[in-house]
Amino acid sequence: MDLHSGEQIIFEGHPSWRSTLQFYPYGTLLAAGAGVIAALVKDTGLGVAVGGGVFVVMLVVGWIKRIATDYTVTTERLHIRRGIVARHVQETRIDRVQNVNTSQGVLQRILQIGTVDFDTAGTDDYQFQFSGVAQPERVVAAVDRAQRAASQPAAPPPPPQPGGDASPPAGE
Repeated sequence: MDLHSGEQIIFEGHPSWRSTLQFYPYGTLLAAGAGVIAALVKDTGLGVAVGGGVFVVMLVVGWIKRIATDYTVTTERLHIRRGIVARHVQETRIDRVQNVNTSQGVLQRILQIGTVDFDTAGTDDYQFQFSGVAQPERVVAAVDRAQRAASQPAAPPPPPQPGGDASPPAGE
């Protein structure tokens, strides 16, 4: 992400590794099912190999999915980037954020992860959210800091010093 002049990063992260724990039970069931089917069709050795192979693929997919998602909050923008080969980028200005909501199910509360959902002015982008972030209250606080910084008026230039112009007179 290219920063604008004077723009600073307040929060940068990926979904937590704990968020992938919700993905793994389904993958484990899929691996076990594939292993059982392969064992019934051919033999037990093939079943173990197929089940193990599907399990490894599931671990790699979960890891890639996590590291291929970037969340950034700056003093001016919210930015989401997903994907490695195919990319999906979402971005909005911080001053367009109207509501910031968090949601956590029971398992998410135990794992200390959650989803932060942003409602933005004038858009129907209903999926503008940071999913699976660790400690979602930190993201909410970062957005609050960014909005406060954006609402502060720019500091006026310092008053001129007595004695006139700061440049040296001609001939010196």
